[in-house]
Amino acid sequence: MPSNEQRRAAAKRKLERQLERRAQRARRRTQLTIAGAAVGVVVVVAAVTAVVTLTGGDDADTDTTATTAAPPEAGVLPSGRAEPLPELVSCEYPASPQPAAKPVEPPRTDGIDTTLETVSVSMETNRGDLGLVLDNATSPCTVNSFVSLASQGYFDATTCHRLTTGDALKVLQCGDPAGSGAGGPGYQFANEFPTDQYSDADPAAQQPVTYPRGTLAMANAGPDTNGSQFFLVYGDSQLPPQYTVFGTVDETGLATLDEIAAEGSDDANGPGDGAPTQPVDITSIRMD
Repeated sequence: MPSNEQRRAAAKRKLERQLERRAQRARRRTQLTIAGAAVGVVVVVAAVTAVVTLTGGDDADTDTTATTAAPPEAGVLPSGRAEPLPELVSCEYPASPQPAAKPVEPPRTDGIDTTLETVSVSMETNRGDLGLVLDNATSPCTVNSFVSLASQGYFDATTCHRLTTGDALKVLQCGDPAGSGAGGPGYQFANEFPTDQYSDADPAAQQPVTYPRGTLAMANAGPDTNGSQFFLVYGDSQLPPQYTVFGTVDETGLATLDEIAAEGSDDANGPGDGAPTQPVDITSIRMD
């Protein structure tokens, strides 16, 4: 039977572990929550390395900084799930702290079918159509939300509010009806692939990996704060694997993105980071 001294020592070790986990979570929130909540892009340079992050949410007071420093060496994005998901999954879409930027109903939560591997949608814009292939088998709760929002016309007549053209981050960000980078659907949901392929204690979960050209992913304001904002990667970009990948952009769409990127941004958030010089307006997003 343990002595009082042994029990005190065990309690102390447990408390130390709890405090360390809290500190890790705090460091993660500090790293990921930047730039106007639902839409920030920042390049943080520390010593020799840099980490580029994209956020989505409503923390509009957070500062955004851009730099032209050379990007760090990035790891490789996981090629797929280590284990397939069940044929049916349930999703949770709890209310977010901020109200919806545009009236919309939350998606259904039960019986989400993962046996349909992909879903094709067309994103019609004033600059041309972009074909998107959504990866339902890999990130079903994200695809379920995206399709629900699209079918309700949530993305119709909205503006893609952010374009980045730096060495480490080349994305167009859309999905905020408010056009401010702080709008969302009034609910939020958990990260999926690739975040769920790492344990919370794995340091690799916070190290940059390459999100390749053609990736479609969710912006967020920290772990499990996904909403409606998404970004389209037109050039290999370096980010921690904390942004849910849920599809790809077709070649026609990439050609359109290249044209948009060539026109540049207004540098409102720093060099190579701001609204597109020429407006990019979404007319509709519909399933094919």
